[in-house]
Formats: sequence, structure tokens, C-alpha cells
Amino acid sequence: MDKAIFLDKDGTLIKDVPYNVDPARIKCYPDIFPALRLLQKRGYKLVVISNQSGIAKRYFTAADLEIAFSELRDQLKTEHIILDGIYYCPHSDIPAEAQCNCRKPLPGLLYKAASELHIDLKKSWMIGDILNDVAAGRAAGCQTILVDRSKRERLDDQISNPKFTPDFVLDDFLELNQLIALKNRHYEGYEIK
Repeated sequence: MDKAIFLDKDGTLIKDVPYNVDPARIKCYPDIFPALRLLQKRGYKLVVISNQSGIAKRYFTAADLEIAFSELRDQLKTEHIILDGIYYCPHSDIPAEAQCNCRKPLPGLLYKAASELHIDLKKSWMIGDILNDVAAGRAAGCQTILVDRSKRERLDDQISNPKFTPDFVLDDFLELNQLIALKNRHYEGYEIK
């Protein structure tokens, strides 16, 4: 079984523009590139896990979203980073609708990715910019990192709820590699190189 880094898309990898599928507006945060390259080199699969309720709300189609994902893949490929998978929930976040099992904070997409890509969730990490990302990772048995670029999420009262409490809170991706390397060294005898 492989280990993975599960990554939220909007606000984590790219600048958050609500319901955006315009490839021209897909802008990766520059700090993600060195971190993801090194994590991939260390044997982690890189898998995007994303809520995309804009499909259910008819703001855009699945085909539109695929074009946006293609742009993300291209930008990462230019930086020598290959995604092993992209999984998204197309369902609505409107409470009146029947709840699916794939919309974060539920862990359905992580379970699906783990099954299809042969991933050991216990050796994996979920990284996101909001507490729902953390909750999905915790529910799936992953270690979790909240990348709180705005420092807004860490003020949320839910962060004290064990379901939403991240293992680590970072300001950006600059500290990410060192953190995961140290955790791996501690738990798996992994040497930092």
C-alpha cells in the first residue's frame, strides 16, 4: 500500500475564486511547488480532494470543471509535479438536499481514492485550508494539516472540537516538507535527506 498527500484545491493549491472554472483564473500559490516536488520524490502520491457544488447549483458543468483541472495539471506538470488523482464531489452544500457521503467534511472521497489508488490512509495526510478538510482527513484516519494562509480558520470555535482539530496548523507550504519529514522519521525511521 502506498502513502499519499490528499490536497484540497481552492484556497490550498490555488487562489480561491468562488465557483471558478475559467483556466485563465487558475493561479497556483508559488510555495506549493517545492513542497509537492519533494513530497513526490519521497514517495507520496498526490491526490486532489475537492468539493464542487457549483455543478449541482448549475454554475458550471462537469466538462467545464475538467478543463479547469486540466489547467491545474498543466501548471503542476510545468513544475515537474504529477497528480496521481483528482476526486471531487459534485453535490450541493444546501442542507435541505439529501447528504451524500463524498462531500467534505465526510471522508467518502478519501476512501474512494484509497481503494482505487491502493493507499494506506494511516500513512497519509490530508492538507486543506478549512476545517471541513481537516474533518474529512481525520474521519478517514489520516494525519491532518490546516494551511491557514489568512489565519481565519484557526479562530473558528470548531477547531477545539476533536472532529475538526488539525494535527498541525501552518501559515503556508514552506514548513510542510520539514514537518512531514520529521513525523516520518519519528514514526517510520525515515531519514531526512
